[in-house]
Amino acid sequence: MKTRDQIIKDLAPSKFGKIGIIWIVSLVVIIALGIVAYIDQLIKGQVVTNMRDYSLWGIYISNFVFFVATSFVGSVVVSILRLTGKTWRTPLVRIAEVITLASIVMAGITIMIDMARPDRLLNLFLHARLQSPITWDVIIIPTYIVISFLLLYFPLIPDFAILKKYFKNSKPKFSKWYGKLSLNWTGSKAQTTILAKSIKIVATLIIPVGLILQTIDAWLFSTTYRVGWNSTNMGAYFISGAFVAGLGALVVVVYIVRRVYKLEDYITHLHFDKIGRLLVLACLTYLYFNINEYLIPAFTASVEEEVHLRSLFEGHYAPLFWAVTIGGLIIPILVLIFKKGRKPIPMFIIGVLVVLGSWWKRYIIVTSTLLHPFLPIQGVPESWRHYFPSLHEWLITIATLAMALLIITILFRYLPIIAIQRTIGEQELLKTDKNLTT
Repeated sequence: MKTRDQIIKDLAPSKFGKIGIIWIVSLVVIIALGIVAYIDQLIKGQVVTNMRDYSLWGIYISNFVFFVATSFVGSVVVSILRLTGKTWRTPLVRIAEVITLASIVMAGITIMIDMARPDRLLNLFLHARLQSPITWDVIIIPTYIVISFLLLYFPLIPDFAILKKYFKNSKPKFSKWYGKLSLNWTGSKAQTTILAKSIKIVATLIIPVGLILQTIDAWLFSTTYRVGWNSTNMGAYFISGAFVAGLGALVVVVYIVRRVYKLEDYITHLHFDKIGRLLVLACLTYLYFNINEYLIPAFTASVEEEVHLRSLFEGHYAPLFWAVTIGGLIIPILVLIFKKGRKPIPMFIIGVLVVLGSWWKRYIIVTSTLLHPFLPIQGVPESWRHYFPSLHEWLITIATLAMALLIITILFRYLPIIAIQRTIGEQELLKTDKNLTT
């Protein structure tokens, strides 16, 4: 049982060590290379990419969909666990909140990167059409960013007040900023009541907004009326896939944070077991919708759709399709249904497989469908019949992923990774219960 001072010392933000500095520098270098590639793309145009008339979305949109999916962890983990009052959630929710905010911010940036003329972004607002899902995306993404920020910030207010006192002598500048962010928090009954209600409202709001965001993302595809996207299953398919992607990202980040910041006393095997149970449920749900998405059309497919499915099952995209399905869904299910598979190290490996599978899954959804239009591709250069990202596309895409990791890293540098006030309260409650039983 740890004392209040020990908990504050363990969970208070600390400066980066040598490994942390190398990590930051590496991310900055990757981002800089991506910026150089993007500037060159702006100057020369989309000709530096391998996107052509058919593969006109390419890796940028698949990366955008991945970020949107990953951000769903704020709805499925943070809000639901907060509203259901699960006490074991405490070490996990802030990590999930940070992932959500970083992912949805990068989703907004990624969609702008895809625009060949970002100077025309304002036209999405000036000439918006309500019948277009793109307009709904423009509305819902900023809304989700705001709600995600509030969901992260509100629970931090008591912690900021604690950090104000903790850094008062050692780091007065930090103390000053934490004091401003704490909004004069004193922990009074009135403040506690208002804060609890505010968190509950925001946690409730993010669930429907998250579902709407995933559904609109799916409608962007299904309303284009293309082989492979022309499905009424797309909304549920995207939501269940986001459930998997978000939890996979959470597992990976939780494991790394636990190791780097030595939080084994706070993030225990119990937490990995709980997330593992959620992840296996998510994978089973997503596998079910995958069966609906691919198996049923295989029996009833039109000629165009049959060509598309063959390219996935046994053609050009087959190795990637089966690797994603087996490695990103079936193997995680087979491992996680056993308790030993829900230990930290197996969970981390499975989390990495799930995240990689989730990213490449979006790549398959986007590119394979675009290269199978209803009208046959003819009278065009041979290179237009195939697509694989150019060096520019890879540099820019990897830079966006690095930027998301940089946002997460910086937030973990200045914010307590685990809620200090709540952890102290839980420890005191356990101590009281122990005294009563003895």
